[in-house]
Amino acid sequence: MTKILIVLSAADTWTRADGSKYESGVWAEEFVVMDEKFIAEGCTVDIATPGGVAPTIDQHSMNPDVVGQANVDHFRSYLDAIAERLATPLVLADVDGRHYDAIVIPGGHGPVEDLYKDPDMGRILLEADRAGILIAPVCHGQAALLATRGPDGSWPFAGRAMTSFSDEEEVELGTADNAPWLLADTLRKSGARYEKGPNWGAYVVRDGNLLTGQNPASSEPLAEAVLAALR
Repeated sequence: MTKILIVLSAADTWTRADGSKYESGVWAEEFVVMDEKFIAEGCTVDIATPGGVAPTIDQHSMNPDVVGQANVDHFRSYLDAIAERLATPLVLADVDGRHYDAIVIPGGHGPVEDLYKDPDMGRILLEADRAGILIAPVCHGQAALLATRGPDGSWPFAGRAMTSFSDEEEVELGTADNAPWLLADTLRKSGARYEKGPNWGAYVVRDGNLLTGQNPASSEPLAEAVLAALR
């Protein structure tokens, strides 16, 4: 049976450049849409977080003015139905990513608070990449890639084609000002061959075992790309 690991941020705030805290966490759509699709396809899906901390759903992602009331109702219903799974995630430090067929990382601003510098996240992704296991972050989930370093300190994803939440989308969202760093800009400076589609439109890039989605709208296409690659 296909096994997928979904890694979620354990952060509930994003520390801004001036030290203030911005309420954050996991973007509901990015987790719900992918988890739901993988489960429906008969995959075994484990959830892990740093420290095994129950993840916080970013309340911005449950705002009807942002995502629509129908989506909020669906996300809430799904999250309630899997509340026990969410309350008891695996401890990231205990996870061997080589036991999975794919490592999937939803966004929200949580990953730019914790996953981007988490040593266990880096270890898991480095081992997975060496083994050719699928790695599939979406939106700000790509921050987790920054935690990965080879034995010589180099970034193993340098030169790889990828997308992520764009600097332009961050500006339009109103979160670029006072951000300690911007994800797409940092990926480019780290050596990624960064690509983007239209702001807020679905856009997925594949480079070998690395599959990336640009934004929340890319969640379903990314999940479909992962399932297609697994088949």
